[in-house]
Amino acid sequence: MKGLPHCTFYGEETTLNKPSAVALLPLLFFLALFIGTGAVLTANGTNMAFYQLSAAVAILPAIAISLILGKVRNGQRLEKQLAVFIEGVGDSNIITMCIIYLLAGGFASVATAIGGVSSTVNLGLDLVPASFVLPGLFLIGAFVSTAMGTSMGTIAAIAPIAVGVGEQTTIGLPLLMGAVLGGAMFGDNLSMISDTTIAATRTQGCEMKDKFRVNLYIALPAAVLAVVAFAVLGADGAVKTAGDYSILKALPYLIILGMAVAGVNVFVVLASGIVFTGAVGLLTLPEYSLLTFSQDIFNGFKGMQEIMVLSMLIGGLGELIRTQGGIKWLLERIDALTKGSKSNPQRTGELSIAGLVSVADACTANNTVAIILTGGLAKDIADKNNIDPRRSASILDIFSCVFQGIMPYAAQVLLAGSIAAISPVEVVGSNYYCFILAGVGLLAIISGKPKLKP
Repeated sequence: MKGLPHCTFYGEETTLNKPSAVALLPLLFFLALFIGTGAVLTANGTNMAFYQLSAAVAILPAIAISLILGKVRNGQRLEKQLAVFIEGVGDSNIITMCIIYLLAGGFASVATAIGGVSSTVNLGLDLVPASFVLPGLFLIGAFVSTAMGTSMGTIAAIAPIAVGVGEQTTIGLPLLMGAVLGGAMFGDNLSMISDTTIAATRTQGCEMKDKFRVNLYIALPAAVLAVVAFAVLGADGAVKTAGDYSILKALPYLIILGMAVAGVNVFVVLASGIVFTGAVGLLTLPEYSLLTFSQDIFNGFKGMQEIMVLSMLIGGLGELIRTQGGIKWLLERIDALTKGSKSNPQRTGELSIAGLVSVADACTANNTVAIILTGGLAKDIADKNNIDPRRSASILDIFSCVFQGIMPYAAQVLLAGSIAAISPVEVVGSNYYCFILAGVGLLAIISGKPKLKP
């Protein structure tokens, strides 16, 4: 996950069909159905309201609508539309996320079964007061994701610990997951080995180290504000029940966190975590066998089935929307807004770039792909409006990560919600860092800060 994904499935702009706002209707229908149902049920006092309709089911009518639109508007045969859909489902980015889901589920399941999660949590609570857990989780997530270059791997490694903290303290799971997700997105945005950084700098023609410095001026104040917010929100946190811990059972977590910080590949980190945790179980628990170990891994796999299905269906829907001209229509509307503005063209251009990548991420649910799709047009906007490439690269990366952290169907949000067994909408509502980053990013655009030297 440290290089650019292949782009053959997304194609070049020349392969896009005629721009069409109608192509976006299936996505809007999905969001209205999923979020609207949860909101209505919440208003009616239904418990676990957002669990009553699975997002993996809510997206099915949207896919059907998109297939019908392809037939009615473009005259394409159903077989052709299904081929496009399946190509989106099988994209390398989607498959990569699904493998991470499986490894994360297997690791969390084995760690829980042998008592590794509880030992790690109790060790942490013995060292850190409960009132500082939220900012601590955010900072750990930020550090690990910056070192490892992937938010998915960071969430997979840290979220199970956050779930254990929720069981042992009075801090709610949405806040804990929001802290982990926010920290993960901090590193996803800043890390020089992150896909988003590579894509942003390549499309804008600047050095990664230069983009990092500009990006840091915006992301660091947002992170400080997020730490303050989490410290205030978690100030009343207290340990409900003090528990014992085993250093040996906590060791696998310490090992994989060390590997992550060292920049080891996310697949190696998670696979090693499963092996290390199983070995500790076999050594410390007389009743734990290789057969039990294999069953725990498979149980973890099963727990990720819904999120995997939803991710694949979203990939397919996103490709249907793209080939039917939905994304091209959005890009053209934003480009037209830029051309029509005469006052402060640099500010207008930067706002357009932010809007451009945000809507692309909302449609694709993949921040790296959103940057690749919009990078060429963003470069044109930057050149026309005398925007420094370092700023345009930073804006692309910042706002793609903002939306990736606040879309309830984004992979990172789905993974955090799945591990904690809570609604992705609840996770989004507590991801204060991404909301703060959006505000600081807009302030930087409006104020023209930071001023850059040639």
